[in-house]
Amino acid sequence: MIDEEGYRYNVGIVLCNAEGRLFWARRAGMDSWQFPQGGIKKNENPEQAMFRELYEEIGLTAEHVEIIGRTRNWLHYDLPERYIRKHSHPVCVGQKQLWFILKMNSSERCVRFDCSEKPEFDGWRWVDYWVPVDEVVFFKRDVYRKALSELGRMLISEAVSVSAEGYLSHEPCL
Repeated sequence: MIDEEGYRYNVGIVLCNAEGRLFWARRAGMDSWQFPQGGIKKNENPEQAMFRELYEEIGLTAEHVEIIGRTRNWLHYDLPERYIRKHSHPVCVGQKQLWFILKMNSSERCVRFDCSEKPEFDGWRWVDYWVPVDEVVFFKRDVYRKALSELGRMLISEAVSVSAEGYLSHEPCL
């Protein structure tokens, strides 16, 4: 779905592990890295879109993660002129995103890239919190900075409460 200003409705997913490191994925066949993200379909709310994209892109479901929070408002980025498909209707000039931060509560073995016809990613790694801002493609950097700034406060708050309880893991994927 694209809004009246030409922005595609989208969700972004920041997945963290127990140490607060972030899931960083390599785009299939490229030397380009990003967080999982994807468009919101008609008749789908942002949370439904997030769980659909989470499964399609990295094979995880609601049982593998816990939602820590999401950005309050939409964050936008503009596509560089060369990436705008001017002959498409409606024309998409960028993304309008709500960002979710999730905690992985399952084994890393649950990550899969074969849950859609055309896999988005072909590799991944855990990275320190601010690494993605420097490594993502230039036109997404401001949105990544804003999303991580807002979501980081939720992660810190979550870490304080988790440290009192300990970290629990579900059964590993087979």
